This record gives sequence, structure tokens and C-alpha cells, in this order.
Amino acid sequence: MSTNGRRRGFPLIKPGLTYATVTDQIAAIVQGGTRRGWLLLLVLFTTLALLFLYTVTWVFVTGVGLLGINIPVAWGFPLVNVVWWIGIGHAGTLISAILVLLRQPWRTSINRFAEAMTIFAAGIAGLFPLIHLGRPGFFYWLLPYPDTMGLWPQWRSPLVWDFFAIATYIFVSLVFWYLGLLPDLAVMRDRAKKYWQKVSFGLLSLGWRNSARHWHHYRVAYLLIAALATPLVVSVHSIIALDFAATIVPGYHTSLFPPYFVAGALFSGFAMVLTLAIPLRSAFKLQNLITLRHFDIMAKVMLAAGLVVAYGYLMEYFMIWYNGDAFHREHARFQTVGEFASVFWTMIICNVAIIQLLWLRRIRLNPPVLFAIAIVVNIGMWLERYLIVFSGPSHTYLPSARDVQTGNAIDWMMFIGSLGLFFMLMLLFIRLLPAVSIHEVKELIHDREAG
Repeated sequence: MSTNGRRRGFPLIKPGLTYATVTDQIAAIVQGGTRRGWLLLLVLFTTLALLFLYTVTWVFVTGVGLLGINIPVAWGFPLVNVVWWIGIGHAGTLISAILVLLRQPWRTSINRFAEAMTIFAAGIAGLFPLIHLGRPGFFYWLLPYPDTMGLWPQWRSPLVWDFFAIATYIFVSLVFWYLGLLPDLAVMRDRAKKYWQKVSFGLLSLGWRNSARHWHHYRVAYLLIAALATPLVVSVHSIIALDFAATIVPGYHTSLFPPYFVAGALFSGFAMVLTLAIPLRSAFKLQNLITLRHFDIMAKVMLAAGLVVAYGYLMEYFMIWYNGDAFHREHARFQTVGEFASVFWTMIICNVAIIQLLWLRRIRLNPPVLFAIAIVVNIGMWLERYLIVFSGPSHTYLPSARDVQTGNAIDWMMFIGSLGLFFMLMLLFIRLLPAVSIHEVKELIHDREAG
């Protein structure tokens, strides 16, 4: 395969693109007029974001008793949402960090909004542990700060693990995303016609002048932060998985969870990237930048991750049969033919059966069908997290402590509101900042012309 990613007639960028046309096309999304469709979607998702703000405020004022959590399911929807949102952000870290180190050219047209997706998803995920604390005003107790009482965090608590994992993930992802934006912010500064845009882009670009010295320091810093961000792909979701695996609850206590969770995170993350990329490509006529080749590659990655997830499902139940533990076998029966059977088999259909369509090339190159599959995968991965969080404690060791629980209306309002907050932030990002990397697409054009 050549440097421009051409294979079977599907290049990574369409022929005929020049430096000037790339800059004009991407900058026009920010500098152009406000579209009615964008405005209507912004109103819709802002309304849902306000619903999220309302429910969170209600819970903070009244207490976590409003949520559908009780003994034995003491974590409930907040933990489901933490795991799901952190998983959504993993594809952005993979695309932005690992593929930089591997020098994969197909990342160039999708990495910018994938990185923004990572930051927004991780930020929303970080809110749910605070919501679930019960006393969110004392969240700073999770920090190892010096005080007169000599108190330190309880390092055996998964809350502390989550705090440091998610905080590190957000910080490194934010620095990496902002560093990649610097050359494009300078382009927007130089093209700005309105005074407020010149001032804002001028401040954000940090004095970038496109000099050889600036580019040298930029490339060194970019590679170094990419190397720092790469372990986060494995470490963050592994720590989330250890929240479960470190317990002795049937269905949780398994060493399979860390790699299984990482694969599931990449699976759901690439599904969300496709969910965003396909409408973005269509709405702003970016077919020459986000090509069918990108969809083909992302669908293959999603298929590979989905097969690893399916293998994880298989091995989980094989090990339950192999170790002969009566409690784990009863938990497996409870999931597959008991009260959670409908959730389990819906999850299998969404995460295992449907993705087998991606073996077909014509499906991978069909954006509407691929969009529908991505939506189904996102639903299936949320159901997987729901099944894990709720089924284990609902059917634990003591029959007297067993109770089948589900979320209530407040839980659903908060989850739907978090979706609204995420898509509202993505809409604002697309409208205010370059959604596709200008300088990296230009580098791809240069490689095509040189090679």
C-alpha cells in the first residue's frame, strides 16, 4: 500500500485536493454561516443537557436515594455509565496516540474529532463517580493532600483507583488534543475576519508562527505525549475492570475482565467514531477527506475488536464450566435463562451476531448500513455493562440477599441527559474549531505528490 493509503481504488484522500482547497474546506465549517439543521440539533441536545443538569442538581440536593440503587446493587446506573463512557473515549486515544507512533496515514482525517470525543466522553464519565459518592462536596477526600488530621485516601477503594485513572486520562488526552490543534488554530487566526475570532484564535494559538523551530519542537512534543498516552489505552479500562475483578462477587471475580474490558472499549469507541464521522461527512460534504477507505478500515478494526469481545464471552462461560464453582454456574444460569436472559441475548445479538455483517465488503463501504450497525453496537455495549453491574450483586452468595433491581426514571433521565451533553459539546466543537486536522491532511497530500 502506498503512503496515501490507496487500495482497490479507494484512496485516503480524493485526487485533486490542494493545500488551499483543504484549508478552505475545513475552515469554512467554522467561518461559514450557521446551518438550520445544526441549530435544531443544538437546541435538542442542549435541552437534554439541561435535563442532565437538573437531575444531577436534584440528586446533589436530595441525595443518592433518588437513584435506583439499593442493597445488594449498590452501584447501579452510575457505574454502568462510567464504564460505558470511558469505553467510548478509547478509540480516540488509539487513533490519536498509537497510530501516530505506528505512522498510520488513515488517522489524519478522523483523529481531531475522535480526540474531542475522547475528552468529552471521559469528562462525562468522571462526573458519575462524584454523583454516586453520596456526599460529592467531599470528593477532595480522594486526593492525597496533607492535612492536620493525617488522613489519607483508602487505597483499597475502587473510587480512588477510578479518580486517578480518569483524571490522568482526561489530562493527557486534553494536552495531546490541544497540542495537535496549535498549527490549525494559527491558520484560523490568520484567516479570521471578525475581531473576536482574531483575538480568541490568537490567544489559543500561543504565538505560533509556522517557523522551522516551532515545527521541530512541535513534532518532538507530539511524539513524546503520544508515547505517554499509549499506555492509557490499556491501563485506564484495566483499572475500571479491576473495580469488579477485585471483588468476590460471582460474575465479577475473574482475571479475564481487564483485557476483555479493553477490547470492549475499543469496540464501542470505534462504533461511536463511526456514529460521528458518517453524519459529519454527509452534512459538511467531506467525502473527499473522509473517504470510503476510512470507513472500510474502521469497520475492520471494529470487527476485530468485536471478535475479541465475543471470544471473551465464550471464555467467561467456558471457565465457569471448567472450574466447577457452583456459585458461578448459578450466576451463569441466572444471566442466560433467568431474569436477565432478555438483556443477555439482546447483548449477544448486538455485539456478536450483527457485526458478522462486517465481513462483507459491500457492508463496510455502505455508510447508512455502517451507521446503523454502529448504533446497534453502542446499544449492545451499554447492555453489556448493565448486565455486568446489575446481574452479579442481584444473585450473590446468600439467597436472603438476592434481589433483582433495575434503574428508575431518575437513572434514565440522567443517562439520556448525559447523551445530550455529549452531543451538544460535539456540535459546539465542530462549529467553533477545525473538526479535521488541516496540517496533517496537507502532509498526506505532500506524501502523495512525493511518492
